[in-house]
Amino acid sequence: MPTISVGPAAAFVRSVIKIKPRIAVFDCDGTLWDGDAGADFFYWEIERGLVSAEVAKWALPRYEEYKRGEVDEETMCGEMVSMHKGVSEAEIKRAAAEFFSTVVSPRIFPEMQEVTHYLNEMGCEMWAVSSTNDWVITEGARRFCIPAERVISAQVHCEGGLASERLIRVPTGPKKATAIQELIKRTVDAAFGNSIHDAEMLAVARHAFAVNPKPKLAELAEEKHWTIYHPQR
Repeated sequence: MPTISVGPAAAFVRSVIKIKPRIAVFDCDGTLWDGDAGADFFYWEIERGLVSAEVAKWALPRYEEYKRGEVDEETMCGEMVSMHKGVSEAEIKRAAAEFFSTVVSPRIFPEMQEVTHYLNEMGCEMWAVSSTNDWVITEGARRFCIPAERVISAQVHCEGGLASERLIRVPTGPKKATAIQELIKRTVDAAFGNSIHDAEMLAVARHAFAVNPKPKLAELAEEKHWTIYHPQR
């Protein structure tokens, strides 16, 4: 693991270590790495035919509706995972591993990876909480010392090795905080997020970190006196 020893990145790493969190939760897209891995995987897998042409014909216009604000975040994130109905979960996992290694891995924020490695060494219990599909987030989270059993993300039931359309959860907005209450069931010491959809999750933590924040979250973070940090690119 590379060590960041100077500059704002080092100061940020030290500020997190200083509070000695016992439990920490992390949003992923835009927080642990740059960009939206959920959207990128959506287009990547359609281009490679992981889902049928029929599904792609429906899904692409649907995503355009979402970008125009005609479909809400929770609904779209749920549909982006349930559209895999009938696809082999093993095949999806293989695709997610290839996708993350080739597309997302180069966009990892080094200081966020350093933070999680230090926290892991300190015995901190870390969780990933994301509205992106479980396959991509699980693949990415392991690079931050977060095991699969501590990933809370958009997920469907799998039956006979195949993905179904039956959703287990889509943690976004207030449902991120709800998932923490239901699954972690303890007070979170530190939470990290980048968008307004992380606001409720940040609010339940003793220490909130707005990492790479989008404008709405940056405004709220200023108001709440949360730590704001812009990763070094």
